[in-house]
This record gives sequence, C-alpha cells and structure tokens, in this order.
Amino acid sequence: MDIHHISTGRGNVAFAVCPDGTTILIDAGALQAAPDGDSDEKYRISHLPDASRRPGEWIARYISRHMPFGRQPEIDYFILTHLHSDHMGGLDLLTPRPAMSRLGPYQLTGVMDVHEQIPIKIILDRAYPDYNYPVELNDPHQLNYRKFISSFAKSGGTVERFVPGSSRQIALRHSSPGTYPMFTVQNLAANGKVWNGKDHDAVDTFPSLKTLATSDYPTENKCSVALRLSYGGFRYFSAGDMDHDVTYGRQPWGDIESAVAKAAGPVDVAVANHHGYVNACGASWVGSLRPRAFIVSAWDSAHPTIPSLGNMLSEDLYAGPRDVYSTALKPENIIATKRLREIQSGNGHVVVRVPPSGRSFEVAITTNLDESDAMIAKFGPYETKLQGK
Repeated sequence: MDIHHISTGRGNVAFAVCPDGTTILIDAGALQAAPDGDSDEKYRISHLPDASRRPGEWIARYISRHMPFGRQPEIDYFILTHLHSDHMGGLDLLTPRPAMSRLGPYQLTGVMDVHEQIPIKIILDRAYPDYNYPVELNDPHQLNYRKFISSFAKSGGTVERFVPGSSRQIALRHSSPGTYPMFTVQNLAANGKVWNGKDHDAVDTFPSLKTLATSDYPTENKCSVALRLSYGGFRYFSAGDMDHDVTYGRQPWGDIESAVAKAAGPVDVAVANHHGYVNACGASWVGSLRPRAFIVSAWDSAHPTIPSLGNMLSEDLYAGPRDVYSTALKPENIIATKRLREIQSGNGHVVVRVPPSGRSFEVAITTNLDESDAMIAKFGPYETKLQGK
C-alpha cells in the first residue's frame, strides 16, 4: 500500500493506492491567485513544480503516473475533509475568463481539475446534500464546488455524506470481501460527531446551534472529516484542518482535535492538523496519537508554527524517536523556526509505503521540481506499533 502526499505548494492532497488497487484521494487543494493580489501571495509557497498548470492539473498528472499497474486511471473514492479552497480547489478571482469544465457548468480548479482528467467514482464530504451546517456554505469557492457536485450526481456519479463511526462506508472495490481482512478505513469524525471507539456509532461533541450565538458556531475547520486507515499493524491518521481553539475558554467544546485523537488511539503516521498551524497539533493530540512520523502539508510561511512543531518533537508528550516531513517550506519560516533544522525533509512529495505484512513502513521523498519522480531520500523501515496483530 502506498500513500502519496503530493507537493504542489498550494494545498492538501494525499493519494492512496490500497492493497487491491483501490484508489483513494483525500483532498485536492488548489489555491489560486489571491483577491488582494501580492499582499497574500508573498506569504505562500511558490507553485510546484511551476505555475504553467493549475495545481489540480499537476495532481491529476501525478496520479496518472502512480496508478496501479494495468489499471485505467480512475479514482474510486474522493474524500473532501472540508470546504476550503486549499482542500477542494479555489477560484482565481482575478481571472476574467476562468477555465470552464467540459463536463458541467463549473469552473476548473482542485478536485474539478482532477475529475476532468481522471474519472472519480464516489465522492464523500461532510455536508452533502444540504451544505447548510452550521450555516449555508455559499462563498464563491463553495458554490463552485456545489455546482460540480450537482453535475457529478446528475451524470451518474455517487455522492454521500461522510458517516462518522462507520468502518464500512469506504471499502476495497477491486477484491472479494474478506480478501484483505487486515485493511479497514475507520471514519472517526465529521461535523463534531466523533466515533465512540467500539462500534459504528458516534457521539455529538458540539452543542446544539440553538444554544450558541451565530459568532460562536463551529468553524469549517472544526467540522472537518477525520479518518484512520489501517493495514495490518499500520495505522494512518488524517483530519483536515481540525484544531484545539477554545476561544479563551468560551468554547470548551472547541478542542475537537483532542477528542478525535483520543478516539483514534496510537498511529504510525499522522498528517498534521491544519498544516501544523498555531491552533492545531496540540499537546493532547500529539500525546494521544504518538506517531513515528508526522507529515505537514504546507503552503504558507506559517506551516508549521513554532508551538505545533515543538509539540510534535517533544519527548515530554511521548517517549521515543519521531520524524517530521514537510511537503514544502517557505524560506522565511526556516529562518524564524529554528527547530525546522531537526526535521527529516522540508521539500518534496512524501510517499509512505507499507508492505503486505503491515509490520513496517518506509518513507520516500521524491522531487517536486519536475515530473521525474526522482528519489531524493529514503527513511526506514520503521516497525509499526501493532506489528500486524
């Protein structure tokens, strides 16, 4: 099993090739030009490998090169963690004539660019079909995604709301049931509902909206989808942009990342919540997951921040070695955050490979400067925590 964390410098994206060839794409971020121009762009990582194509186009080309041998390029599942442009694709608000899809009445960006080149079969997100929790999701980027979803469903594609607690919604699609009993995807959370840790049920952790001022509603980040992928003894955690912000104690329920990490339990690889930003990857999150490897999907000069990186590296939170890999780093962050000298890699696609036993894994860094996929470095093998049990 391979999990590719694709480095475009413009958002989150992970592409998994499962044991039987089932393909799962988690997010397809694509930050385009900012509406206020250079004032935002100067904080962002440059387009990788360059700006000659949109980020979603680069993602699709990468996926095409890494499809299972003999398979027609196809994505079995696309899982959107939440409706932000650095995870689903944003619009270039400075372009008067945006690229339109040949498949439907929506603009091309992010996952829409991917689907234009590689057909997606099933889409899961946190808000389908209403897109109205906790409020109507109707900024320009979200409306474009919703147009895509409507067109996708009308043309025969399957769209489902992500079901917290389920371990059956995402299943292997190219083998008979029971062929790979060591493989599961456990849905951990969405919209504040968190897996109870024992069956297919989930518990509400957010209060009723009726009890909250509109300004205190859960943010889009807090509503993110979270999942744990398992293969033998290997465990992998991904939770979008969940955070631990409690707004100076006014929202004690706001530390959603800690509740989800506790439900997940120890893992081998964890994708840093919210790109390792200052309000994520808290001490409780790190201490519950205790991964051997952290992966930061970076696109900004604040990815990761000093407190979050400090937590990831702290042996006060759990004993033993751990490695940190970032898909890219802004030079200014390397100057400001001295502990970035302690991480294993700060630039390149981060590929996690798990052999059939599920007793170990390796991490490879490949170049993001061109499409050669040339190896830059290799780490491991690491033993998995559960050793295939």
